[in-house]
Amino acid sequence: MWNCFSRQAKSFLKHSAGWAAIGFLTGGLAIPAHAQEPVTARTPATPLVVHDPYFSIWSFNDKLTGGPTHHWTGSSQQLIGVVRIDGKSYRFMGDEPSLPALPQISRAIWPTHVIYRFQGAGVRLTATFFTPDLPHNLDVLSRPLSYLSWKVSSSDGSPHQVQIYFAASAELAVNDVYQHVVWGTSRVGDMQVMHIGTNTQQVLAKSGDNLRIDWGWADVAVPAQPGASVATIGMNAFNDAVNKGEFPASDDLNMPRMARIDTPVLAARFDLGQVSGTPITRRLMLAYDDRYGIELFHRELPDYWRRGHTTFAQMLLQAEAQRASLNAQATAFDHALVSALTQAGGSKYAQLAVLAYQQTLGATKLAAGIDGEPLLFSKENFSNGCVDTVDVTYPSAPLFLFVNPKLLEAMLRPVLQYAEMPRWPWPFAPHDIGTYPLANGQVYGGAETSEVDQMPVEETGNMLIMMDAIAQAEGNPDFAKPYWPMLTKWAKYLRAFGLDPKNQLSTDDFAGHLAHNANLSIKAILALGSYAQLARMLGHADIANDYQQTAKQMAGQWVHMAADGDHTRLAFNMPNTWSQKYNLVWNRILGLNLFPPSVARQEVAFYLQHQNAFGLPLDYRHTYTKLDWTTWSATLANNQKDFEALIDPLYKFMTETPTRVPLSDWFDTVTGKQVGFQARSVVGGIFIKPLTDKSLWRQWAQGHP
Repeated sequence: MWNCFSRQAKSFLKHSAGWAAIGFLTGGLAIPAHAQEPVTARTPATPLVVHDPYFSIWSFNDKLTGGPTHHWTGSSQQLIGVVRIDGKSYRFMGDEPSLPALPQISRAIWPTHVIYRFQGAGVRLTATFFTPDLPHNLDVLSRPLSYLSWKVSSSDGSPHQVQIYFAASAELAVNDVYQHVVWGTSRVGDMQVMHIGTNTQQVLAKSGDNLRIDWGWADVAVPAQPGASVATIGMNAFNDAVNKGEFPASDDLNMPRMARIDTPVLAARFDLGQVSGTPITRRLMLAYDDRYGIELFHRELPDYWRRGHTTFAQMLLQAEAQRASLNAQATAFDHALVSALTQAGGSKYAQLAVLAYQQTLGATKLAAGIDGEPLLFSKENFSNGCVDTVDVTYPSAPLFLFVNPKLLEAMLRPVLQYAEMPRWPWPFAPHDIGTYPLANGQVYGGAETSEVDQMPVEETGNMLIMMDAIAQAEGNPDFAKPYWPMLTKWAKYLRAFGLDPKNQLSTDDFAGHLAHNANLSIKAILALGSYAQLARMLGHADIANDYQQTAKQMAGQWVHMAADGDHTRLAFNMPNTWSQKYNLVWNRILGLNLFPPSVARQEVAFYLQHQNAFGLPLDYRHTYTKLDWTTWSATLANNQKDFEALIDPLYKFMTETPTRVPLSDWFDTVTGKQVGFQARSVVGGIFIKPLTDKSLWRQWAQGHP
């Protein structure tokens, strides 16, 4: 049944002339030719409502009733679901209240849908979380809104009296439960909209890593439906209601109060009446009105969907009106993307990528610039909290390059604007532009005052490679053109210092400083080749020939400098060492052809002999690895067998790691335990494999798969 489009999706595709309808059925993909299976295997965590670093709710358990739902940081942010069947109540989401759990029979993760199925007490219940992350519809992509729906039918041939109860906790709107909250209910069209937030509303008042939002309003919007009612009440009253089968006559007006005291909830009740074999569906929307989500160079930026002065109420009305068509588009997108990923790398690879999809987008925030242009800001989740870190953008870039390179442009644009300012004094690219959500200038290392602990070769190489990759995806260098003088300055820096990097940090800064880093040298060489390609596309033939020749010469030198028998060295001056040369993947993807194919073949053969149960170590010094980099190293393989041999341990990590958090990219290859980092956008690097198919990449990047 998973391999079939929904009846609604088929109807939309038949009658719509939109991008989703045309592209997915008439483009280069033959959808039925490849398996379109969701992720049904056990995962470390399951995305439920994932939008940005603040509005991000997950289940950390195999069963939706196995514990409370959490913010990606691990703090409780409870969503509660109860179904009352013939006068007896059962939990289907969360571990409160103290009720028996309705048995869960399946869970399926698609790129934009997560579907749980339950069955018990003579009833089937399907709970669906739908987040319309359609990459070519930036207005919808930027909306902080998910659709929750429940479909109920009889499973035993007998009719049953059924009610559904839902509650969203005040925890969604506070950094900690000692903060005071206020709440209320408003009418928007035929919807009842409940909202809750802190009573102080200090917008963009703090920045950092392990933080949750404490301004704006968590909203539950309930469209008019038979048997629907809402209440803003305390948790005690909600628990009493699900046991008695009716809501209290009055809302709770004891506010403001601490979120921890009889935790206030936004509650909805749906009385379905008598349910037979014909399914009955009820729904609501869970949203977050943050008012402003990002500060860029001391200017508050609105979310992208607000750029035309759309109000939150108008957005809710639009979302409700578009729900059916968006669901059809997203269903088509889900199947097409899973098919493309399976075509590119096989079933296990596709499942890794599907799990990474919402996480990657959910670690970013799409805002509107002063002229309404899209600006995408990433957050270094549980690494240091920086915003738009270049060496976080670089590993995440493959997802954006594949599904819509305009999103990568949106992520690079603030960094490029910052690097052009007189306040940035260095001849190399910045590391970051602030600490999320305050993008007011670099905070890492020496920032604007010192070269100490900068990443000059790393970030400069990253920027040039990504600029070329955008041009390759779009078929033109238009994005690079306005920044050409700065790109030239960066290329000159790498020409002077890139072949044999001095002692400095790289993106793997947790491993410490390293001089003569062979993998970092690869990045610099490929970046010079990327600059040469851009120069040629922009009509600078002499510059292109000059830098192409330089890069080729450097690559030849590198082969001799890095050689160490049947593999290459970690550092040029360190014999009998090794490391993953994941940066080499761009040699093939961008058609740079600077390094001979024998280098990749030799590396892959060596890697296959040095794997542990959960993957290939990052280098010889430790047993830990990085999920993104290992996927890139696997993509160096020139055959599917070797690729899958390197990917299979990563799938094992996904399905067996004892660490129950949103997908970690830094873990131990012996134990499968998280070392650090979680819920980061860098897992978008898993999407590197389909970039090796130029035709497939171009079709998807331009919105016509």
